[in-house]
Amino acid sequence: MSQIVLKVHPKDNVIVALKDLTKGQTINYDGAEYVMQEDIPAKHKFFMHDMKKGEEIVMYGVLVGKAQMDISKGSRMSTENTKHAAEPYTYRKVNQEWQAPDVSKFQGRTFNGYHRPDGRVGTANYWLFIPTVFCENRNMDVIREAMHNELGYAVTDKYKQYTKSLLEAYNKGEDVSSISLAPASPLEKNTNRPFKNVDGIKFLNHQGGCGGIRQDAAVLSKLLAAYADHPNVGGVTVMSLGCQNLQTQDFLNDLKELNPNFDKPLYIYEQQQSQSEEQLISEAIRKSFEGMVEINKQERKPAPLDKLCIGVKCGGSDGFSGISANPAVGYASDLVVALGGKILLAEFPELCGAEQNLIDRTKDEDAAKKFIKLMSAYSDSAEKAGSGFHMNPSPGNIKDGLITDAIKSNGAALKGGTSPVEDVLDYTEVVKKPGLTLVCTPGNDVEATTGKAASGATLILFTTGLGTPTGNPVCPTIKVSTNSNLTKRMNDIIDIDCGPVIDGEKTIPQMGEDILEYCIKAASGEVIPKAVLLNQDDFIPWKRGVSL
Repeated sequence: MSQIVLKVHPKDNVIVALKDLTKGQTINYDGAEYVMQEDIPAKHKFFMHDMKKGEEIVMYGVLVGKAQMDISKGSRMSTENTKHAAEPYTYRKVNQEWQAPDVSKFQGRTFNGYHRPDGRVGTANYWLFIPTVFCENRNMDVIREAMHNELGYAVTDKYKQYTKSLLEAYNKGEDVSSISLAPASPLEKNTNRPFKNVDGIKFLNHQGGCGGIRQDAAVLSKLLAAYADHPNVGGVTVMSLGCQNLQTQDFLNDLKELNPNFDKPLYIYEQQQSQSEEQLISEAIRKSFEGMVEINKQERKPAPLDKLCIGVKCGGSDGFSGISANPAVGYASDLVVALGGKILLAEFPELCGAEQNLIDRTKDEDAAKKFIKLMSAYSDSAEKAGSGFHMNPSPGNIKDGLITDAIKSNGAALKGGTSPVEDVLDYTEVVKKPGLTLVCTPGNDVEATTGKAASGATLILFTTGLGTPTGNPVCPTIKVSTNSNLTKRMNDIIDIDCGPVIDGEKTIPQMGEDILEYCIKAASGEVIPKAVLLNQDDFIPWKRGVSL
């Protein structure tokens, strides 16, 4: 049966509205009566009792804020009456026992992936173009235009046809406002591609490689090397100018350090050593085409589910994120961990307030202290710049009920499930251990997905309550909606609807199993996430230094 309100944790002193509540409405919940002092929009919270100024506000069972004034029972939590607060954290040796979920339904299951010589298994087989510097971005665009269109990887040309229709109407002296875009047909993979086993041609256009501090170029080099070595990448073309900070040899050194046995097709072109732009581009296209002929010989083969490496991410979050989509993804994460796979949880600014729980779950003391060091350094750098983690919630987050960063973070952390933390990685470090791993990235959607893919994620589960049109060049990104209204309204970008959890039609475990079933199909190429069909190939390296 559908509920209209929900108390997330027994210790909480706020309740979440699952439906719009009106001023004066009386709510009976768990043996108590609450009269709404004002309209409470769905996704927002109201107070369970009168609050005094300075009193602690608890949600998810932890401190998430403090009252900024006296507040009446039944009033809505807002940025005016609530400010961010979180408990301090430290390492303390805690022996937590994990109760793994029942995975009998998935025992012995496989997905069809691309097996790499080092034992990893890709969920896709891409040809990758890497520029070592932003000066090569135009050449990337020229090559993309040529190869995408002719080899069947371009997105539908409906907008080109629409522009053509507008031009024709204009030339005829007609009113262009009457010209409508043709009804969209369902997105689907182009089955006429000549290379059936090459899932795409991807381009890592970026704004780095020169002009910044040397540390930024060094981090970018490691990032690009991780992408070249990614299990979803079959072959690589590198485009260099020649004079930039990030030298080609630096990239090759990082690639060799990452994988001494790297054996994928790799072609490198330096424009300042070329005869002409025409010669450079035509040669890069021809050799890349030959490389695609080679990687097209690779075929999908069965792999056990312990070969899955899934990144979990949230963006455009709302007040339902920590109630439906994130805990459902967290349950799927626990299933993957119990099956021997890997889960990557990142977005360190969105772990603020959830640190102690994660530290207590970290099995290795050194890893726990590494997490503390990374979190502290990141927080300090934000505060020195005049900001801080407390400023993380966006206007859209706040409008939809995420009033403090601690509320947003504790809901976001649920994506990682409940399993022990096996390892902690800094940005660009690659995952090695099965289980749950924490990866240091920003909360920024694209910078975070960029970092997860570099650490080895071969699928990304991306939850959203407001709708976020983003993806990753080499890691298929699966959009998981927190509510059914969003799924209906933005169906062109949403893959999985967790609205049934809010409506009381499905439990978190049921939804989590559905999510893993979808992941198995996506990993096998049986379903193509909409971000992939739309070529939402977003890539933003994290610049940790200043720009000069």
